[in-house]
Amino acid sequence: MYAIIKTGGKQYKVEQGDELFIEKLPVNQGDSVDFTEVLAVSNENGLLVGEDVSSAKVTASVVKNGKAAKVVIFKYKAKKDYRKKQGHRQPYTKVKIESISL
Repeated sequence: MYAIIKTGGKQYKVEQGDELFIEKLPVNQGDSVDFTEVLAVSNENGLLVGEDVSSAKVTASVVKNGKAAKVVIFKYKAKKDYRKKQGHRQPYTKVKIESISL
């Protein structure tokens, strides 16, 4: 059984027991999170979408909050003495999927 959820402007295919990195959520480590924006659920009856999954819910627990590896942005224009270096670390929340319910 799997579900397709939407969070942080992205869509994720999740199964029970999966751990995934999503956009940062305002929750603490160890808390429980419910994803109610479920787009599709696959079960023994096939794939359910639309009105069939309006009451579906995916429950996950927060493993940790953190920052991804640094991405270096370096801008350069030849012969113009223009150099600009900038770094960015994207914050994330790592969650573990506990259950998928209809």
